[in-house]
Amino acid sequence: MDGSVSAVSSNGTYSFTKPNRESIRLIAGLGVEGDVHAGATVKHRFRMKKDPSQPNLRQVHLIHEELFDEVRGAGFEVAAGELGENVTTRGIDLLGLPVGTLLHLGGEAVVEVTGLRNPCTQIDTFQKGLMKQVVGRDAEGRARFKSGIMSVVVAGGLVRAGDLVKVVLPDGPHLPLEIV
Repeated sequence: MDGSVSAVSSNGTYSFTKPNRESIRLIAGLGVEGDVHAGATVKHRFRMKKDPSQPNLRQVHLIHEELFDEVRGAGFEVAAGELGENVTTRGIDLLGLPVGTLLHLGGEAVVEVTGLRNPCTQIDTFQKGLMKQVVGRDAEGRARFKSGIMSVVVAGGLVRAGDLVKVVLPDGPHLPLEIV
């Protein structure tokens, strides 16, 4: 189930998209160095209004590059970083990972998966109709969010496009991802 990093992105200011970088540095307990969402407590503007002291379970946002292939089939063009993710991967079923999965990014950095990213209305502002593509339905008709996963940094280090991603599943029982 291992894969690779397709792109890395960060932004020091609040905006929907994040520019691609040659590399990003992950800092244990904080997130992506210089990124607006880095910090031990929540940095998402909506969540800060509710309770700015809550722990930041959304330090690093990852999206599977295969999502871009999928939405392209529906007529949308989306590139790495444009949905606000920090790490774009290929070859890993990110949405199928359980809570607590460790992702070794490159030679040093490790993130722990905390849950799903909830897609926000900014996705439709970015490209009208795109939200419908990143929110699917399962066989029972329940919403299935496809806009990536969130994680916290447990070991820091540099991450670059082309780095390998090693997936280490937690001991069972495995808990499915929920919105964090």
